[in-house]
Amino acid sequence: MSNLLYLYGLIPTDETTNQSLPSFKGFEGDGDIYTIPIENSTAVVCNLPSDNYSEDIIKDKVENDMEWLQEKAFHHHETVLNLSKMFTIIPLKFCTLYKNQESLINAVQSNKAKMENTFSLLDGNEEWNVKMYCDDSLLKKQISKNNPSIEAKRIEINELPKGRQFFEKKKLDKLIESELEEEKNRISEKIDSHLKKFVLQGNSKKNWGKNMTGKKENMTWNGVYLIPQAQVETFLEQIQRYEKEMQEMGWQFEVTGPWPAYHFSSFS
Repeated sequence: MSNLLYLYGLIPTDETTNQSLPSFKGFEGDGDIYTIPIENSTAVVCNLPSDNYSEDIIKDKVENDMEWLQEKAFHHHETVLNLSKMFTIIPLKFCTLYKNQESLINAVQSNKAKMENTFSLLDGNEEWNVKMYCDDSLLKKQISKNNPSIEAKRIEINELPKGRQFFEKKKLDKLIESELEEEKNRISEKIDSHLKKFVLQGNSKKNWGKNMTGKKENMTWNGVYLIPQAQVETFLEQIQRYEKEMQEMGWQFEVTGPWPAYHFSSFS
């Protein structure tokens, strides 16, 4: 039975001369993770039996075996996270497999220039995630009191006959909801724009629903930032100031990191 290669990530070869790879168990929990030097890049891999990890088997596991998926995805994440604390790493997506060592070497060599540029980008920098949440009820009260468009509409309604006021108030409710979403987007984008002054790169991601976050507040922003290590403390202090200033207005911030730089490196 032949073996597949499971690729966790790629690290600069020169970094492996300064410290050796710790003893980590592989994907199946028995064999060890090891390295394959490929010129200036070194692949961190483990062996997997090909009969147990065909494309169809993996697809079925991912779609139908949640316990397996959670266990293996956690293993991948923890392994890459631990490696990122020791090395500059280009992390690979969950279940990145190669048929043999030759196919892996060819893939790495064909992306040599791209990987060297990525190593240069990641060296000395950290990926952090910032999520913003808003209590809609608190912000809606502020908008209802202070928004000129809403105030103008309210005055217009008060001057109408009683019979028409009911329907116009329904329209007003829709206007408030619309203004609420615009205000959340405006504030989130303004904060993101300010935070980018401290970072090399920043990208927005899709907001999560309440079923994912487990919070009663709506997520208004989900951003990832690549930050120079020397700027991380300043970045975090700025968010703490936002938290203090905006808490009474219903805003919350959730900051996590540093993470492996999944969002600022890619290799396929």
